[in-house]
Amino acid sequence: MNYKTMKSNNSFVLKFAIAFTLVLILMLCNVVVNNTEVEASSRSGQIIMERDSNRVLYQDNANEKMYMASTTKIVTCLVVIENCNMSDIITVSNDTVGVEGSSIYLEVGEKLSVKDLLYGLMLRSGNDCAETLAVHCSGSIEKFAELMNITAKRIGAVNSNFTNPHGLHDDNHYTTAYDLALISCYAMKNDTFREIVSTKSIDIPFTTRNYNRHLVNKNKMLKEFEGSTGIKTGYTKKAGRCLVSSCVRDGMELICVVLNCPPMFERSKELLTNTFSSYKLYNVLDSDNIVGFIFNTKNNKKIAIYIKDDVFLPLTQHEIKNIKIEYDYPNFIDYSVKKDQEIGSVKIYCENNLIFQQKIYTIIGVE
Repeated sequence: MNYKTMKSNNSFVLKFAIAFTLVLILMLCNVVVNNTEVEASSRSGQIIMERDSNRVLYQDNANEKMYMASTTKIVTCLVVIENCNMSDIITVSNDTVGVEGSSIYLEVGEKLSVKDLLYGLMLRSGNDCAETLAVHCSGSIEKFAELMNITAKRIGAVNSNFTNPHGLHDDNHYTTAYDLALISCYAMKNDTFREIVSTKSIDIPFTTRNYNRHLVNKNKMLKEFEGSTGIKTGYTKKAGRCLVSSCVRDGMELICVVLNCPPMFERSKELLTNTFSSYKLYNVLDSDNIVGFIFNTKNNKKIAIYIKDDVFLPLTQHEIKNIKIEYDYPNFIDYSVKKDQEIGSVKIYCENNLIFQQKIYTIIGVE
């Protein structure tokens, strides 16, 4: 073999080695990226929140943005209740039947009330019900999603984004355990919402046939866990198993959210049991009491101030001994005020941590 041949062969080997090394590096990078994605998707978001105070009693990855599957329908149901008449009759169109995923198998031409469709939405997680209600409420899926986002932001769920009414996967459709708990606390104060999600089973019309639909709630917590009051299950491959549940014991209602949690029922029961064992509801402030006076220099009169609602807080036995209440309002004013005008706030601390805050209002005519 002459020198030129050897040089050519060496050049070929060198090029092959470089190419092989680059391919190997790309393969390794891809493995790292895929492992990172698997790790990220395996994280579970969990939270326990007390319904009336919105106090967080337990959390783990609660502010992590995650997919939420059909727990989306909590927002869908709430938006429909707040913007539609429950007795309105909807004629099912061809555009909203045959939606993929869970369904109550609506047929074109069926006539059902808004409330009947809400039962189908929340008990059987009907994606066909979700789209039918959305189009009835807002004219289109896109317009309804805008209303979902407006509603969520109004409640305080600022780290969520909704693109559809059912929760089928969309990369831009997400929430956090905290946001979903906040929305659920708000929703469970609505009597119609509460009635629907606490229903274990119901018959609704199947107007194109000679028999009714029998709907059984997918939320097993209602049958298996004492005090359960709702609210919604969910599952997609990307979101994993998701559950928002609510439970009342000794006058305290807790909202539990677990996202991407394979043993969602078991974990929810464990979290709720532990939290009920640690916390009790205490009446910290009464709304009947005058909390102070402000001197009005304009007319040389005292104005009494008060809080509008009783304050009940979930506290441990240790916390109730370390509660500190501070009232923040001016001692003097030189302007006229109306009855029930906001004038300050009351703040409740536990070991220097602010755990609750409420507005203070004026009472006109009390000297």
